[in-house]
Amino acid sequence: MRAVIQRVASAAVRIDGVVHGEIQQGFMVLLGVGPHDDQTDIDYLVHKLSHLRVFSDEAGKMNLDITQINGAVLSISQFTLYANTKKGNRPSFNLGADPTTGAKLYDQFNQALAATGIPVATGVFGADMQVSLVNDGPVTIIIDTEE
Repeated sequence: MRAVIQRVASAAVRIDGVVHGEIQQGFMVLLGVGPHDDQTDIDYLVHKLSHLRVFSDEAGKMNLDITQINGAVLSISQFTLYANTKKGNRPSFNLGADPTTGAKLYDQFNQALAATGIPVATGVFGADMQVSLVNDGPVTIIIDTEE
């Protein structure tokens, strides 16, 4: 799995002009699912995400995790994180999981993250979405469970 995690002051996703998911302070996560990903990848990523200490403490130091600031997550499926750009100018997306597996693991990731007590808002797998956010910092972390 590949995740681009952005610390945000707020974030929202719209589908057909209607807000589908929205959060205030927390993380906006773009999640790509690979063909060999499974529950082990979900568990690893949920643990890392829920313990990632990138929120400021009273001294202004990045020392707090998302639970300590009562933050939330906006989770967006993002198959393009597995784009292959080695040949030509048009990316190939054959390195990601098939849509059925991708949708299943995206849902399982969101459920596992919500089970930690972190509020999770989502987009819709495969939908045309418009995502807006106020990046805080900016702080952007990339996690690849294969590395």
